[in-house]
Amino acid sequence: MHRCSPKNQNHGLGRIWLALHGVRESGLHIDTFSARRGEAWCVFGENRSGTGVLVDMLVRDQAGEPRFFPDGGRLAHLSFAHQQALYERELRRDDTDFLDRIDPGTTVRQFIGAAKDGMALSKWFGLGSLLDSGYRQLSSGESRKLLLLTAIGGGADCLVLENPFDGLDVAARGDLASIFSDLAASGIGMLVMLSSRSDIGDWCSHLALIEGGAITACSERDAVLKTLHLRSAGKAWELSPERPKASPGESEEELVRLVQGHARYGERLIFDKLSLTIRTGSHTLVTGANGAGKSTLLALITGDHPDCYTNELYLFGKRRGSGESIWQIKQEMGIVSPALHRDYLVPGSALQAVTSGFFDSIGLYRKASGSQLASARRWLEAIGLADRATVSFRTLSFAEQRLTLIARALIKTPKLLILDEPTQGLDDANRTRLLDFLEHTAARQGSTIIFVSHRQDEYRPFFAQRIEMTPQPQTTSTPGESCPST
Repeated sequence: MHRCSPKNQNHGLGRIWLALHGVRESGLHIDTFSARRGEAWCVFGENRSGTGVLVDMLVRDQAGEPRFFPDGGRLAHLSFAHQQALYERELRRDDTDFLDRIDPGTTVRQFIGAAKDGMALSKWFGLGSLLDSGYRQLSSGESRKLLLLTAIGGGADCLVLENPFDGLDVAARGDLASIFSDLAASGIGMLVMLSSRSDIGDWCSHLALIEGGAITACSERDAVLKTLHLRSAGKAWELSPERPKASPGESEEELVRLVQGHARYGERLIFDKLSLTIRTGSHTLVTGANGAGKSTLLALITGDHPDCYTNELYLFGKRRGSGESIWQIKQEMGIVSPALHRDYLVPGSALQAVTSGFFDSIGLYRKASGSQLASARRWLEAIGLADRATVSFRTLSFAEQRLTLIARALIKTPKLLILDEPTQGLDDANRTRLLDFLEHTAARQGSTIIFVSHRQDEYRPFFAQRIEMTPQPQTTSTPGESCPST
C-alpha cells in the first residue's frame, strides 16, 4: 500500500481525550476510564455486553454539550449503520432506469472532494484506483475505508469504530491495522469496539473488557489478554426439523451446475470460465480475496445478478431461463448475505422478520399459521433474542439483525443454504454456535451448504469441496460490481 500517513500532524500526544467517571446509564456502569492520544484502544465485548450502549452514549454526548471529551476533540463514529444509511441514500438517488447506462451514483472522487488532503489520503487508504467508482459498487471493506478517510479529512480527531475488520480478507485486514497504527501514532484518539478475540491485533496498544455493562479490566493489551476467558458457546441450536431422508436417487441430486460461467458489471469482468457442480450433501466453501467475485457467484445462483440468464446455469436440475420464476427457485433456498442485510429495509418486528423466511419475502405480507409463528418464536429463543421478538428489526443492533436473518434462512430447512459471510458482527460464542449447527446439519443430511468466508477458523471438516476465487486482471477504469464483492 502507498503510505502517506498523518504522522507529521500532532494531535497532542499523551493528552487525555476521553474520560469517563461515575457513568450510570441503562445497561452501563463505569466507575472510571480514560484514554490518551497516542494510545490505540480496543474495547472487547460479546454481543449484548454493553459496547453498543457505550457507543450510543458517546455519540449523544458529542452531539450535545460534551462531558466526556476533555480536550474538545471532534468525534467520528463509523459502523454498519453508517454504511447502511449511505447505501440507502445512494439507492434513492439511483437514476439507472432513466439513463441509457448504469448510474454509478456518488463516486469516491466526489466523496473526498471536500476532504482536506483528500487525494493524498485516498492513496494512503488504498482507494486511488477506485476514484471513479460509485459508493454502491464498493466492497464492504472499501466503503469502510472511504468513511474513515472522509472522517479524517473532515477534521475528526477522535474515532469510535464498531467491528471494522468484519468482511475483510487477510490483506485488507493488514492494511487497515497499519492505518490504525499510524492514526494512533499521529495522536488521533482511537476506540475500536470488537466482538471477536482474533481481531485484537498488534496495532492495539490498550484493551478494555466489557461484561454485563461494566468494564471489568483495562490496561495494556498483553496484560488484559491474559485475563480474557471467553464464555462457552452455550446451548446448541437444535430446533430446525430434519428434512425427510433422501432416497438413493435424491442423494445424488444435482442442485447447482455452472458451465464455463462468467459475470460482468458494465465493462468489468468479475469472473470467467468458472465451472462448478454442487450435489446434495456436497457442502461447499467459497474463499478468495475481496473483489474476487464470491458474492457475485452467489448472486448468480440466487438469481439476483442479471447474468444468471446469459450463463449455462442449472438449479435443481433445470436450466435457468426455462420458464421457472425466481420465487419458485428461492422456495428451495435459505439465504444470508450482506446484500440481503442491506436490503432488508421494511418495517416489522424481529418475529415477523424470522417468519418471513417461510415465504422468501423481505417483510411479512401473508398471514402466518400458528405453527409457523411458534417455530419463529422458538428460533428467537434459541438465538437469545426472545425478549426482542416485538422490537422493530431495524432498531436491533447489527449483531441482533444478523442473528435474526440467520434464523430466517434456517427456519424452513431449505434444500440449499447459501451463506455469504454470515458471521459478520457475531461474537465468538455465537459464531461457534452457528458453525456447530451447520456441522450438525451436514451430519444429519439436512440442507446442503454454500458458505463464503475469509476466516480460516471457520473452515470446518464437513466442507466437501472448496472453491478459491481470484480477482480478474482489469484493463479499464469502469466501476466495479453493484453487489459488493467479498
